Amino acid sequence: MRGARGVAPARRLPVVPSLRETTADAPAPVRAVSNALSQWIGQLGAVWVEGQVTQFTRRPGLNTVFVTLRDPVAEVSVQATCARSLFDSLNPPLVEGASVVMHARPSFYAGNGSLSLAASDIRMVGLGELLARLERRRQLLAAEGLFDPARKRRLPFLPGCVGLVTAPGSAAERDVLDNARRRWPAVRFTPTYAAMQGPRSALEVIEAVERLDRDPDVDVIIVARGGGSVEDLLPFSDEGLVRAVHAVRTPVVSAIGHEPDSPLLDLVADVRASTPTDAAKLVVPDVAEELRGVTVARDRLRAGLARLLDREQAALDAVRSRPALADPRGLVDDRLAEVDDLRRRARRALGHGLDRAADNLDHQRARVRSLSPLETLRRGYAVLQDDAGHVVTSVEGVETGRPVSVRVADGRVLATTTGTQPDPTEEHS
Repeated sequence: MRGARGVAPARRLPVVPSLRETTADAPAPVRAVSNALSQWIGQLGAVWVEGQVTQFTRRPGLNTVFVTLRDPVAEVSVQATCARSLFDSLNPPLVEGASVVMHARPSFYAGNGSLSLAASDIRMVGLGELLARLERRRQLLAAEGLFDPARKRRLPFLPGCVGLVTAPGSAAERDVLDNARRRWPAVRFTPTYAAMQGPRSALEVIEAVERLDRDPDVDVIIVARGGGSVEDLLPFSDEGLVRAVHAVRTPVVSAIGHEPDSPLLDLVADVRASTPTDAAKLVVPDVAEELRGVTVARDRLRAGLARLLDREQAALDAVRSRPALADPRGLVDDRLAEVDDLRRRARRALGHGLDRAADNLDHQRARVRSLSPLETLRRGYAVLQDDAGHVVTSVEGVETGRPVSVRVADGRVLATTTGTQPDPTEEHS
């Protein structure tokens, strides 16, 4: 219903009772409780809080880093946030597991009812400071190239002798020896004992590693120790030990602590083993597995050789089954038949050629004979010659009583002229 001027009256919110006056019939809404919690928590102001960083998240595109801070004694954790610039300015960088002290202001987000700390300053203390020093040392040594993967050496497939640096009678020694000999019973070890904890641990480990490196029989060196706290594993992050392992020529396997432990020795060693048991598996092969591999390889070789022989036998059988090899005389007989046929054809061709040549010779001879004067004489003609042998072709010049010879087909007729008689037809012509 509108007022006199056409303007609707303002909506009146229900009256929220005080939190102290709420009843089952007059409860307070969630927003009132959330706002009250936000006001109460906001009155605390900035506080210094100590805890252990269990997780941090840096989301792309956000200027806020989310950190989970856990109480090191009780199972209590709280979410904290800080500016990315503050997080990136920490040196060394913040790592999970570090103990820190934060100067933060508690805040309650009424939207989802979550409590968080907005940190304005972060400082590492206690174990966190120790981890920070180790991180700075790691960065310096990494910058020198001591952890470069390119310098890592491959372990020998079957070392003749394995050098072992560990504490005398330790569980790590038993794990390495027992597992290695179970995998390869013939493996030989040269154990060198050193303190695995305490102020002299790093120096004794350095001496043991260098002594084994000078031994020409040692093909690989294992440095093994069981698990422990960060303080117990500090000797294996000693800068002198890291540089000594980097300088040796023999491949080094680091088997310090358990899987989560990561001393600097793991980074400089050629191979990192999660446990001493894992080191034994990495150093020597499994004899049973190798025997199976040899058996499989031998079976494959035999199968391959059998396939090769079968293929060659099939090819040989195919060659032998060809007519030329099945009956070699058949090929010779075929060639002999071809030779006989060619010989007959040659004889026929030669006979035909001789016959044609003979016919041609007879024809030419007949032509020659037909052109011969003797053939003319055989037809009844004669040649008259005077006594000087000249052929008489005219009656002129023939004297009466002179001797002449008449050449006929089968000889000569000697005669004497008794007179001449000219041919009247020649005169008229």
